[in-house]
Amino acid sequence: MSTITIISWNVNGLRAVYQKGFMQWFHRTQPDILCLQETKCHAVQLPAELCDIPGYTVHYSSGERKGYSGTALYSQPQPLEVTEGMGIPELDGEGRLIIARYPDFTLANCYFPNGKASPERLRFKLAFYEAFQQHLAARRKRGERFIVTGDVNTAHQPIDLAHPRQNEKISGFLPEERVWIDRLLAAGYVDIYRHFHPDTVAYTWWDMRTGARARDVGWRLDYFLLDRELLPRVVSTTILKEVMGSDHCPVALQLKVKQ
Repeated sequence: MSTITIISWNVNGLRAVYQKGFMQWFHRTQPDILCLQETKCHAVQLPAELCDIPGYTVHYSSGERKGYSGTALYSQPQPLEVTEGMGIPELDGEGRLIIARYPDFTLANCYFPNGKASPERLRFKLAFYEAFQQHLAARRKRGERFIVTGDVNTAHQPIDLAHPRQNEKISGFLPEERVWIDRLLAAGYVDIYRHFHPDTVAYTWWDMRTGARARDVGWRLDYFLLDRELLPRVVSTTILKEVMGSDHCPVALQLKVKQ
């Protein structure tokens, strides 16, 4: 067995974070797999060094709307297969999902929708949640074991946000959003950070407009949700709060894999 590191980060604009030292951080950290969300760009808009990093295969999924949503995957181990979306056109048009299949696991890098903008976007978010879980369930029946990572855009429990009572009626902490995470866990997934740190107050997103990061008034929105069968392979999981450049910070997972 060897150990790999997977890092997931909502960069809130890949071109923006590139201007803030992203490449220096990338080369210093050298994750085996890097999952990015909210890239807000198409590959043709990126500097060449972001698209051609020695030792990594790179995959982008871009939304139809320019400057919005999007995901990216940088991987040193060569995936057996990479797919975008769930095969549902009305849910796949925003470039929110890249699924990479490896010999030991299947990795779903997902930027789940935000439901705050309108009732219509909340309905879209809940429909995406439901379709995503069904998509995973169908593939699990074929023997795939998933690592789900990304910005889930929901805080699961009161411990996962600074002001739970004030946000009970706000998208991101609504009962119908939180119960989806309950159902995913009941279906055999584990919130790895909460599993290893049951009582730790830690956040991954802070409102930039209010200077919330300096006061550590935040939400834990970024997750690793693992198929329970993969739990014995987990070495560690961490929230990389010290990494700046976005309104989110990265989260990391170390996992044992077969050589």
